[in-house]
Amino acid sequence: MTKAFPFLFITFFLFACTNKSNKEVVVYTSVDQVFSEPVLKEFERQTGIKVNAVFDTEETKSTGVLNRLIAEKNNPQCDVFWSGDPMRADVLKQRGITETYRSPAASGINEVFIDKDYNWIGFSSRARVLLINTNLVKPQDIPSSILDLTNEKYKGKFTIANPLFGTTSFHIAALFTALGDEKAKQFMEDLKRNGVVIASSNGDVKKKVATGEVQMGLTDTDDANEAIKEGAPVKAIFLDQNGFGNLIVPNTVSLIKNSPNNQNGKKVMDFLLSVETEKMLAESCAQMPLHKGVAVPSTVPSLDNIVPMKVNYAEVAQKSEQIKEYLKQWARQ
Repeated sequence: MTKAFPFLFITFFLFACTNKSNKEVVVYTSVDQVFSEPVLKEFERQTGIKVNAVFDTEETKSTGVLNRLIAEKNNPQCDVFWSGDPMRADVLKQRGITETYRSPAASGINEVFIDKDYNWIGFSSRARVLLINTNLVKPQDIPSSILDLTNEKYKGKFTIANPLFGTTSFHIAALFTALGDEKAKQFMEDLKRNGVVIASSNGDVKKKVATGEVQMGLTDTDDANEAIKEGAPVKAIFLDQNGFGNLIVPNTVSLIKNSPNNQNGKKVMDFLLSVETEKMLAESCAQMPLHKGVAVPSTVPSLDNIVPMKVNYAEVAQKSEQIKEYLKQWARQ
């Protein structure tokens, strides 16, 4: 009887651990908690699987959880990475941190938003827009291109978030790949000479424009939508519609290699890539679905009506790493 006890205890312990593993999943996300948490809670409600979520802060958007995933490469603690843009997902792919998963829920999503090896899959997208204060900017003075922001008439009147973080870093890296290093660096230096105000985050950009501290600023459509819902005198402008196009920023989801709850991670991915999730995000933060035919509020713009910037996400991810030191110096000046 005494000899049997250790065996029974170990068997029970292993069963308990296995049972616990079957009922939980760990998700790291760079998407604003106010929008991502309700989606993850709905997954919990439907599946009974507990989601242990780790969220980024607004100030270190996209870099906090990214660096954590890189540090944990040899001892993964996370099952799924839900990124606010493809660039971070591609960085993880290049470092061998994610693995292939061909989710059936990705059917119908344009392949331009899917990694060729299925290490990440895109869904619900935002766009980078110029948010203007309509009380301060006359219609004839609205820029049509991001390059117009170097014009002297906008001197000291516009803002961007710190280009080392979040979708702003993605946007700048995309510009470097579109324009080439020489022209892009000249653009950045001209922005600085034209008195650009560096905000702490996209949310801070929204606040500065909404309150009239500045006349305009580059931010995301979800932040612009929040300002509009709050009744601020603002309007979102899609830029470069007669040029290289406006940057579209899909969410992405990736499965972490050798993750502790791999099967549950796949279930989370399937849920995030579903029409149901795209509908939720369209309603909560005006994100644009990548599936066709998703019912959305009238305030949500259609991707069919926007000229998009052509983006090679792998190249943008590599460019982001290459220009990091330059942007650190730029932001300090």
